[in-house]
Amino acid sequence: MGIGEWETVMTIQNRYPNHYWNRKPLWGYINEADPTVMSMEIEAAANHGVNVFIFDWYWYDGRPFMETTLDNGFLKADNVSKMKFYLMWANHDVLNLWDTRLARINENNVIWTGKVDRQEFEKICKRNIEKYFKHPQYYKIDGKPVFMIYDIPQLITGLGGIKETTDALNWFKQEIKKAGFPGLELQITMWGVNLNYSGFDAGKTTSPENEFVKILGFTSATHYQFVHFTNVDDEYPNIVDRAEKEWYRIDSIFDCKYYPHVSVGWDNSPRTGHSAVMRNNTPENFEKALRKARDFVDNHPWQAPLITINSWNEWTETSYLMPCNVYGYGYLEAVKNVFMK
Repeated sequence: MGIGEWETVMTIQNRYPNHYWNRKPLWGYINEADPTVMSMEIEAAANHGVNVFIFDWYWYDGRPFMETTLDNGFLKADNVSKMKFYLMWANHDVLNLWDTRLARINENNVIWTGKVDRQEFEKICKRNIEKYFKHPQYYKIDGKPVFMIYDIPQLITGLGGIKETTDALNWFKQEIKKAGFPGLELQITMWGVNLNYSGFDAGKTTSPENEFVKILGFTSATHYQFVHFTNVDDEYPNIVDRAEKEWYRIDSIFDCKYYPHVSVGWDNSPRTGHSAVMRNNTPENFEKALRKARDFVDNHPWQAPLITINSWNEWTETSYLMPCNVYGYGYLEAVKNVFMK
């Protein structure tokens, strides 16, 4: 239909008749690359306490992918001054899992790889510095542009190893300073413990995770989704309790700053027809999770008051703040209740 994953949301009952999931966006199937539409979104977000949009940013096959929402929608919105933004490089492979005609076959063929070599990495970094980091609305901490990387194993494999990746990231930081910034806030996306690189096993250091992050040079961390590090086929309050424990575990053993993360929900059955499902993730319980995150931030006054949320619009993963037919503006009202009242 030419409307991206909205088609997956719109046609779920055709593909899986009588499937319980039947959500609809109150704003309709909007085109976020339209600056008028994005202006409406910025207004709604800002009025409910959301003040930074983290854009999933993609680079495949030697070129950027899906930048139109950022370039044509967000950056051209007449009220863009109300919202900061930063990039999370979503450097994962693209699989046919996202094609709903093929998702249930479970072949997981790689359509485009997220791996890049050093030459491609440098091209990406120079482009982002000039095109985005220098924009007045780009989010910075202590003057340092924040850049989040999603898939560290992919990064390392593409660049050729730990040593090569460390060298590339150090080069990136030098380029940032050449551009006039005091430094780079390089943010790692935390997952469960899944590191398996030479020199980082528990027999050689008491804290392999921390040593790994230090050597690569990341200065802060957050999560992208609860599903990445805990069982989400559970009641939402139980999931949040485990997430809170993970925030404080990371805070206690890592030298870099950790910024707490809250996911709205999880259920990607609109894509696949089956999924683990967060249950009872009502706006009321989401608000309680946000209060826990706010308490964490209040207990870390030396850090930026940053809390990340998944997500603004991940409809096919059932993790979105945007108003819907089930909860109305409930999730946005939860954010407002915690941060603006």
